[in-house]
Amino acid sequence: MKAIVLTKTGTANKAFEIRELPIPEIGENDVLIKVAFSGLNFADIMARKGMYKAAPPIPSVLGYDVSGTIETIGKNVTGFAPGDKVFAITRFGGYAQYAVCNAMAVAKIPSNIEIADATALATQFTTAWFSAAHMVNLTEGDTVLIQAAAGGVGTALTQYALHKKCIVFGAVGSDEKVRLIEKAGVHFAINYRKEKFEEIVMQKTNGKGINVIFDAVGGKSVKLGMKSLSAGGIMVCYGATEMSSGGKIQYMKTAIDFGFYNPGLLTLASKSIIGINMLHIADERPALMKHSLDEVYKLAEQGIFKPVLGKVFPASDMGAAHAFLESRASVGKVVVQW
Repeated sequence: MKAIVLTKTGTANKAFEIRELPIPEIGENDVLIKVAFSGLNFADIMARKGMYKAAPPIPSVLGYDVSGTIETIGKNVTGFAPGDKVFAITRFGGYAQYAVCNAMAVAKIPSNIEIADATALATQFTTAWFSAAHMVNLTEGDTVLIQAAAGGVGTALTQYALHKKCIVFGAVGSDEKVRLIEKAGVHFAINYRKEKFEEIVMQKTNGKGINVIFDAVGGKSVKLGMKSLSAGGIMVCYGATEMSSGGKIQYMKTAIDFGFYNPGLLTLASKSIIGINMLHIADERPALMKHSLDEVYKLAEQGIFKPVLGKVFPASDMGAAHAFLESRASVGKVVVQW
């Protein structure tokens, strides 16, 4: 099979090679997927730059999510059969024509969702559901701020928050994206390059602050967000794209900019911080991962979750796909097609 191999850290156009590798063998609890589309995530950018500790050693095949068709199943696998169209979290190895996944990290694609679009359901929409439904339990009337609201997870969070009848604030980095999220139903769209989200939040909530913030940016965004939370407010962090915007100096600066939080002071203010990493959930709580995927399937089947495909690149242009995602110009999910 063909696979896109990370051969060295550095710039997107020099880091990858397409190589022939053996089709991976499956275990008794696994499925082998013939990949149609491999998804890109910001963690891939960090891994390519050598700043993601969990990444496998070079040379390696990155990739956290795929959509495609089941080729074979392990002897203990039930509920799936060869030929099923599925989306899956791969835990690396997704940048290839075939990928092995534990069956607990796989779900069928609803009949109303195209196979390319379904790639977004794996990481982005599952992260959104786990964050907003399982960890926070959004309810009607909650005020919600979504950072990077036009991105893959941001799009899913917006759809879910509107479904729960929340009042939604969305922060994005361009006027074009402001118009996009306004069209999607966001009540208060903010261009963070021109406006201070923390000021708008306090103004529109009459000084009470926001109930829930979903943050994928990291750094100062989190520090300012914590000051903008209401009593009982929750900060949900599921990424740090600011760390991927430069080298190791930028990485360290962003880490410091997050701020330092004392549990005692958080208790006095009645504020909370939650960190989300779906790879650890998949590794350590597979039943919960499966439940999350199944809930995403249901919401997609009902038309509540509608994945947005930002751009499709041929697999041979993985470098260009990485550069596009890293530019933060993307909307929705970026994928490569085999």
